[in-house]
This record gives sequence, C-alpha cells and structure tokens, in this order.
Amino acid sequence: MAAHDSVERKYVYDFAEGNKDLKDLLGGKGANLAEMTNLGLPVPPGFTITTEACKAYLTTGREPDGLAAQIEAHLESLEREMGRRLGDPDDPLLVSVRSGAKFSMPGMMETVLNVGLNDRSVVGLSAQAGRNDRFAWDSYRRLIQMFGKTVCEVPGEEFEHALDEIKRAKGTHDDLDLDADDLRGLVGAYKKIFAKHTGREFPQEPREQLDLAIRAVFDSWNAERAVLYRRQERIPADLGTAVNVVAMVFGNLGPDSGTGVAFTRDPGSGAQGIYGDYLANAQGEDVVAGIRNTVPLQELEQLDKTSYDQLLGIMARLEEHYKDLCDIEFTIERGKLWMLQTRVGKRTAAAAFVIAGQLVDEGLIDLDEALHRVNGAQLAQLMFPRFQLDHEFEAVAKGIGASPGAASGKVVFTSARAVELAAEGEAVILVRRETNPDDLNGMIAARGILTSRGGKTSHAAVVARGMGKTCVSGADELDVNVPAKRFTVGDHVVNEGDVVSIDGTTGKVYLGEVPVMPSEVVQYFEGELDPETTDDALVRAVHRIMTHADAARRLRVRTNADTGADAARARRFGAEGIGLCRTEHMFLGDRRELVERLILASGEREREDALAALLPLQRADFIEIFREMDGLPVTVRLIDPPLHEFLPPLEQLAVNVAVAQERGEDVAKEEALLAAVRRMHEENPMLGLRGVRLGLVIPGLFAMQVRAIAEAAVAVVRDGGTACPEIMVPLVGAVQELETVRAEAERIIAEVVGDSGVEVLIGTMIEVPRAALTAGQIAEAAEFFSFGTNDLTQMGWGFSRDDVEGAFFWRYLELGIFGISPFESIDTDGVGRLIRIAAEEGRAARPGLKLGVCGEHGGDPDSVHFFHSVGLDYVSCSPFRVPVARLEAGRAAITTTGSDSR
Repeated sequence: MAAHDSVERKYVYDFAEGNKDLKDLLGGKGANLAEMTNLGLPVPPGFTITTEACKAYLTTGREPDGLAAQIEAHLESLEREMGRRLGDPDDPLLVSVRSGAKFSMPGMMETVLNVGLNDRSVVGLSAQAGRNDRFAWDSYRRLIQMFGKTVCEVPGEEFEHALDEIKRAKGTHDDLDLDADDLRGLVGAYKKIFAKHTGREFPQEPREQLDLAIRAVFDSWNAERAVLYRRQERIPADLGTAVNVVAMVFGNLGPDSGTGVAFTRDPGSGAQGIYGDYLANAQGEDVVAGIRNTVPLQELEQLDKTSYDQLLGIMARLEEHYKDLCDIEFTIERGKLWMLQTRVGKRTAAAAFVIAGQLVDEGLIDLDEALHRVNGAQLAQLMFPRFQLDHEFEAVAKGIGASPGAASGKVVFTSARAVELAAEGEAVILVRRETNPDDLNGMIAARGILTSRGGKTSHAAVVARGMGKTCVSGADELDVNVPAKRFTVGDHVVNEGDVVSIDGTTGKVYLGEVPVMPSEVVQYFEGELDPETTDDALVRAVHRIMTHADAARRLRVRTNADTGADAARARRFGAEGIGLCRTEHMFLGDRRELVERLILASGEREREDALAALLPLQRADFIEIFREMDGLPVTVRLIDPPLHEFLPPLEQLAVNVAVAQERGEDVAKEEALLAAVRRMHEENPMLGLRGVRLGLVIPGLFAMQVRAIAEAAVAVVRDGGTACPEIMVPLVGAVQELETVRAEAERIIAEVVGDSGVEVLIGTMIEVPRAALTAGQIAEAAEFFSFGTNDLTQMGWGFSRDDVEGAFFWRYLELGIFGISPFESIDTDGVGRLIRIAAEEGRAARPGLKLGVCGEHGGDPDSVHFFHSVGLDYVSCSPFRVPVARLEAGRAAITTTGSDSR
C-alpha cells in the first residue's frame, strides 16, 4: 500500500479560509475571526487548529499525524505576513493561543498570551516598541504567569502573592506604578515559582512554548469547570475545542493603547445604545479579571476619537451582518484599532425578547427568526417574581430550585397552620421535611414551599410547579423539627413565625424578607396589561412573538387542572382544554372520611352508600370545570393511585391503636381501619392495585365517576353551555382491561346522556411499556391515547421517581450517564421510542386516533419539540407552563435543520 493513498486531513486553516458557518470545525471564535477577516475588518493575522484535531488528540492522547507539519507551514506563512519570526531575539513575533468551542463557554477554557517571549527576545520586544523596557518586561511576566498556571498547573495565587509583595515594597496598589526594574525583578520571582512547582526552568524555546500551549487548550476541554459548564448549559461533551493562534497586538504599550469589550445593545435590557468597558494601557485579561477599574466605553471618545468612531462603525456593520446583538473584544495599539473577537452575545431573558422584536422592526430578521431567537426557558424566567437584590443578602442554605419564583413569608410547619395564617392575610412559607397529598391545602395557602428532602420531581416540586408556587426542595442543610416548630441551619434557629425568603430559581434560602419585583409578563398573560397601550417594551415583544408562535404551531396546548380556579387561570394563559384532570385530588380534605367509608365497607350496601355520597361531590367538581372550559375538551382521568394512599400510614396507625389500647380506650373504629390498611398494604404500591386494576376490583368505583362526569356534562349543556368530556382509563396494560371498563362506561353514558347531544370520548393513558408495545390492539378500544410520561419513564427505566433522584441521580449526572434527569426532559432514545411506536401503531389501527401527552414533560421545552416530531396532537402541562408550551410548539413548527438557539 502506498504511503499516501489518501488525502491528508486538513487540521489547520488560515483565517482567510474560514467563515462564520464553520463553527463545528473552527469553533465559534475561529469562525468569527475568519468572518471578520473576510469582511475586511482589522483582524490580526492568524490560523485556527480545528475541533477535529482536538477530538483526535483527546481520543489518542497524542497529536494526530500531520498536525505538527501543518502548524509549522501556517506559522511560516504568518511570519512572512508579519515580517517577523516567532521569538526572534531582535524583532520577535509573539502570538496568543486561545480556545474556541462551537458554543461560547466564557472563561471555562484556556488562553495564553505573549507566546514566543524569552530572556533574549524580551530585549528585542523592547527595541521593537521604541526601547519601552517596561512594556517588554510586563509582557514577559504575563507570559510566565499565564503559561505556568495554564500549561503547568502552577498555583495562580503564588504569582499573585509575588506581585502583591513587589507592589507593597513599592508602596502602591496599582500595577501601572511598577517600572521596568520592578517588572524585571517580578520576572525573576515568577521564574523561581515556576521552577519550584515544575522542577524545570521556564522554557526558552518559542516553538516548545507554542506546542505546550496548544496541548493545554486541548486538555482544558475536559477541565472540571468546563465539564460542569457544559452540563449546566447542556452542551454536548464530544464537540471539542478549536485553538486559535493569533499574532499579538498590544494594549499595554502606553496611554495611547488599551483594550475593551463592547456590546451593540444592552445585553441586560435589550435597549439600544453604546455599552461596554475600556481599560487604557492594559491587555485583555485585565478587563475580565477586574484587576483595575475600567471606564465606560463612551469615555474612549475623549481618549481616542478616531478609534472610537471606527469602533462604532464596525459595531454597526457587525450587527447588520450577523443580524443580532454582537459581543466584541478589541485592542488599540498606539492608536491602531484591532478586532480580536466577535460573537452573538449572551443576553438576559428579557433582552432576548426585546432585541428579537427590535430586529424585526429594523427589517434585519422576520418573525420566524425572532421566534427562533427566544425559547421557553427564557419565557419561564420572565413569568416568575424575582428578588430585588439591591444590596447584599446572604443565603443561609441552598437546595434545589424546584419551582421558579421568589417568595417571602412566615415559617409554618403544618398545613393547618398555613391555612390558618393565610386566612388572616399572612404570607407564609410551608417548611416540611417532605410533603405528601395531605399537605395540599397548606401548599395552596402558602406563598412558597421549602423542604429538606426531595428533588425536582418530588411531591413538593411537582405540585408546586403545577400551582405556580415557588419551591425549594432538598435543602439538606436544614434540620427540620416539626414537633418543636423550628428548623436549624448552621448557627441559626428559625422558629415558627420567623420570616424567611426562598428563591425557586437558584434554590437559595435567606433569613428575613427580601423584597420582590412582580412579573409584568404574568400580568400580561392574566389580562392586566394591554400590549397595545403599555409602554413596556418587554410586554410588547412577548405579545408579538407569542402571537406569531400561536399562528405557527401545529401542536395544541392543554393544561393539567383539577379545580375550576386552575382551569380558569390556564385558559387565561392560553390553554385550549384540559389534558389531565386528576380525580384523586378531589378525594382529599373533608372527603377523606367518605373514602375511608368506601374502603371499610363490609358489604355491598355499605359500599353503595359510600359511592352514593361521593357522587354529587364529584358531579359538582366536574360541573365547575366544564363551565370554565366551556366548549373545550376536558380529559378526566379516573382514580389512579392505590386507595391506601387515602388512609393513615400503617406505622403511625399501629402506634396510635397500641397506645389507645394501653389506655383502655374504645378503638373499634381504629382497629377496623388498621385491619384495612394492613390488608391493602403493598411493598411497591406504584406497581400494585391502582388505576384500572382498582376499578376492576372495587365494584362501582369507576361507574360512580363515569356517571358523575356524564351527569355534569348534561347539566352544563342544559344550562346553555358546552361540555366536551373525555374519560381516560389509567394504567391499562392489556386491551381486555380497557374493553371491560369501556363496556360498563358506555352503558352508563347512554343512560345519562340520552338526547342531550353530549358526546363522551373514552380513551386510555399509555404509561405502561406493554401498552406502548401493544398500542395497535389497544387502539381498537380507545378513541384517544394520552401518554403519561412520568410513569412511562419510571417503568421504562425501572426506578422509582420518589426514591432515586436524591439517591444516585447526582452521580449519574456527574458521570455523564444523564445529561439531564429523564423525569425533567424526555428520554428520546428509550421512552421516546416507546411513544413513537405507540403513536405509529395506534394510528395504523385507528387513523383518527387523538394523541396527547399529560406528564410533566408536556411543559418541558425540549420535550415539546420531540412530541411535535412524533406527530402528537397536543401537549398538556400545568397552568403556568402553558405559555412556555405554546412558545415551544411554535418554535418546533418553524425550526429548520442546522439552526440552533444557544
């Protein structure tokens, strides 16, 4: 075989060879340097080593074949263009070595400046700069410091201590007060620090410096901080980083030089104007590190009007070219402006919407692109109140930000106390180790919920998100003592009635009241702000983009709601029906006693009496919901959890009975209840007697619910309204289960509905893997499927969502097994495949089959895109997530291949 029977892979590109669309290959920084070069902007010459070279290096532990030769060839070309050689002792070329991944990861990876300096070339650099010894030795000390820390892992604080010591000896706090002799001495100190930690002298060979710096940038892709950042931002781990080698230009040559950053619009608010910072006589890292105080960019006009005017012209040109907010880094070298970087700038959620609207007005983008520029996560941030942290508030604990928002109130430890104080007009924070269904009233009454246990999918988290309540869960630093009505954290003891503040976005807990700012976006969705008359730019932008999303989307958006109040709010937020009405929530509170009567019934008559007592209550619930959703579909799920969840815990009941017996009290009722709880006790109730199984085992239970639904629909229609009920049978795993329930339901519906014109659909929840795999059979008996993705994920993965998040999810996320919890965003490869199979086979058997989803994933932005791609008809989510789902459904409809919203 010939030695070169294939074309050698190209690993290195000059800036003139690339463009902004090659981010996968050249990284964001390299692609944009190439784009600016091709636009004719003043970019220092250089070249980019590709992400493919990085990936090959990280895979094998060595540079790929051919890379060294390509670097050498491009370096020689750069030297010819600059008229200097790397590290030449008389007229040295110096270069910077910078990282640059596809997605911006600011500060997460490495940069080394002034590569090529050594004990000889520092003299040449001084001569090159007009015998500016101070500048030359300042540049050399920076190289040793950055190279030592970045390439050789020398502790950065040792360099800082040495610098502080020399400034102290000089009697100054300002680096600029150090003269050439001071900096020459600092270089000597830095060399000793380097040798102490590395066991070798600082490398004097320029090409060795360059090669080691390039490898250090490659290695920094897998540095701990970079890995953590990628997980946080959900950036794929296999992209690698490019390396940019750029001829140095110097902002530290004197008062006519400097460096700065600029934004073409305010990244905080989106307002148009001149935003940025400038620092005279400095190199770029000084601005980022905050070593010296910068001045506002506008002051550059007085310092160097020529460069200032040129910069403004370039900023306008870049924004028009990129059609977006641009983030720019620049250096001025003795009055000459150089562009070192540009990228589409990061911005706040509010700025994202405002800028998108502005760019439409300016004709730079259309509404489709504006919709693509924002996302549901940003909208969710805008919908929750936030703390106004004008001055320092120290957090005493940090848990999981389970449900966004900001809430302050008096601490209470029981639901009863929460209800009591709320009725008196007090704001309260319900603090529990963990919540359970009995806490629902207290959760409704509270401004926020704080638990010391649980994760993002705990009971507290799921219910709080559904209600739009702020929640911090899993704050395990809290020692919650419910009987004593206090919790302790560190040295602090917080008693019932003390005020705390919780941030459901950051998970932070504060002592005392932190002032909050209301969300104008929620006021808009509630109808309290008119987008046509308000002067609020954010509200106008949100309205405009949401209107376009609604026009573009194919997916309908329903809500999960169990009360008329929830239904009404969801409708104001744009819900087009209810995709999940959970009837078990209607059996709590005062009705629990009726459920106990049903469970304890000793014969058919007692059971029928208990069901008869529940019937009018259920009917009234459904009437309220149907009226609020007048004309829109309402999917009612028949009772799903095991009945023993409505009874006292076995251990607690057994202790209470034993104590009462010891006292000689009459405990006949309690003994009967204990016997029932023991009889119904299951080791794993989520896989036991629940859902359709319960309906088949407890005669009359489902029949009562079906009758209540049908009678409520008829009552609403006879009052002049419109009811569109859909009955959903949960936990079906075999078509025979659904056929049995359906036969009884159809008989009752026919009897109740008569000639009222009410139509009732009967379908099922697909939440058991077997149901997904036999969807073709089940569709023969179902008029709709609704995917219960919480249980489908639980059973598909084989773990309990109530137990595993705190137990090992953190480790799975750390190891990269999960990019994100599968309960938070749909597992498209596994659970998603079950959904796709069920959708395809269900519709093959029944072409008109209605398909929806009602698990927590229905409001997750990434999951909405998947559900769109599978061809579902609607998603259903909690009321507060309805606008998010609407927005993402619109984005899914207009998304094109290759686009990305990061």
